[in-house]
Amino acid sequence: MDKVVTSAQEAVADVGDGATLAVGGFGLCGVPVALIDALLEQGTSGLTTVSNNCGVDDQALGVLLYAGRIRRTISSFVGGNKELARLYLSGELEVELTPQGTLAERLRAGGCGIPAFYTPTGVGTMVADGGIPVRYDAEGAVVETSAPKETRVFDGQEYVLETALTTDFALVRAAVGDRHGNLVFHESARNFNPLAGMAGRVTIAEVERLVEPGEITPEDVHLPGVFVDRVVVVGPEGKKIEKRTTRPRPSAAPLAAAGEEATEESAR
Repeated sequence: MDKVVTSAQEAVADVGDGATLAVGGFGLCGVPVALIDALLEQGTSGLTTVSNNCGVDDQALGVLLYAGRIRRTISSFVGGNKELARLYLSGELEVELTPQGTLAERLRAGGCGIPAFYTPTGVGTMVADGGIPVRYDAEGAVVETSAPKETRVFDGQEYVLETALTTDFALVRAAVGDRHGNLVFHESARNFNPLAGMAGRVTIAEVERLVEPGEITPEDVHLPGVFVDRVVVVGPEGKKIEKRTTRPRPSAAPLAAAGEEATEESAR
């Protein structure tokens, strides 16, 4: 029952080329940065990642993207990453765009053993009708698009059929974990982490603090240990803020213009 491994490198050692990964996090919040860095160091390539976004420039999953290790991403948001746009439009990266709530439910359904579900999200759009570019060639021409999806009417409303997502591995980051793999996520870092952890056939959790079994009360567990296969303690280091904005105190002057960051001096 003791699922603790000694290092992030050991935790991801069997993640091979071509693996599919569900990765927790939203922007840079709750991202398993130590496990991602270990994969980069290991040299694993040809990956398919399932995540809300594929990193932010050269941070989080972006480090694998910049290194050319990701061949396909299934995400709901791909803005804020110039390298992703370049790779996508030059035919070096496949992108499957999925509405955010649908992506969350596809991961949850995969973890629950539900093969597919109907949702009204996307009905009447290219999400249901197909035609969203998935892959371009080097000249910028579309060579693959999303396929049309089945729709059905329930009680007079049309719904689209979405399939569940399961992956070879899942990488998540938790604030607290015990040796049995029970995890607690801190506030908004909970985001996609429990869902990604449910969808992986092998789930690897990096935790900031390790406690003994029984120290986390059952009602406080966000992801039960039954879903988690490995735990590695990484401490609080490595977390970053995607966009830092500050507001000057009332006594400070001048005020920062709308949309601008206050200077360190004016923020004192």
